[in-house]
Amino acid sequence: MIELEVVEQEVIEEFELFDDWMQKYEHIIELGKDLPLIEEHLKTEENLIKGCQSRVWVWGEIDQKTGLMNFTADSDAIITKGIIALLIRVLNHRTPAAVVKAELNFIKSIGLQEHLSPTRANGLLGMVRQIKSLAVQHLND
Repeated sequence: MIELEVVEQEVIEEFELFDDWMQKYEHIIELGKDLPLIEEHLKTEENLIKGCQSRVWVWGEIDQKTGLMNFTADSDAIITKGIIALLIRVLNHRTPAAVVKAELNFIKSIGLQEHLSPTRANGLLGMVRQIKSLAVQHLND
């Protein structure tokens, strides 16, 4: 398994390839197209991110064989779908403890939060909270 920090660095370097934020937004949208989608029956109020301008559902479970978290998600907005895909790319297939402790420095390094509207930035924080909350639920599995 690739270390979390290594994946974060890959994301940072990937975003450095783009000259402006329009290109970065386009890249985020493309990332959303590769998102492992949540099953329809998991699109419940319980899995819906609170405080997000768009509708975003996140589901996380522990793989009983590996002890690692598996996340899936979906959103009705293309930018938001890309943002959650980015978070899942970094946090998927990690131990619950690693997910909980993850500082997610790449968010600041690529300037993501400062280039989002206030409501989207709030939604980003909600996504991180929800993913970490799901990991906390599986800490003792």
